[in-house]
Amino acid sequence: MSEVIHNSNASSLADVLDRVLEKGVVIAGDISIALVGVELLTIRLRLLVASVDKAKEMGICWWETDPFLNGAGSNAKLENERLASRVAELEAQLAVADETQANKPTLKKPAARRPARKAARG
Repeated sequence: MSEVIHNSNASSLADVLDRVLEKGVVIAGDISIALVGVELLTIRLRLLVASVDKAKEMGICWWETDPFLNGAGSNAKLENERLASRVAELEAQLAVADETQANKPTLKKPAARRPARKAARG
């Protein structure tokens, strides 16, 4: 029978991920596109993979000031409710105006009179 030998130093994926998040990893690179020696486009890539705690230790906490992520952008729900009530109010005003217009008696304009022709004298 063959035996399976496990290396006690082998790291599982969870161990590697734990170590990466604990210490942090920075990946940096530049992409440059040039044509006939003329640089057309340069893209600089910087990627930091770390846990939230480690990022805070490094002074990176942009998510705390981003209104979309920290809940300060939740005014959108309040604004939507305010706009919906305003639309309902305007629709009610239009309905009243239409009803008033429909119940208003209409007066027919008299037909325009043409001036009488004078008979030609000969």
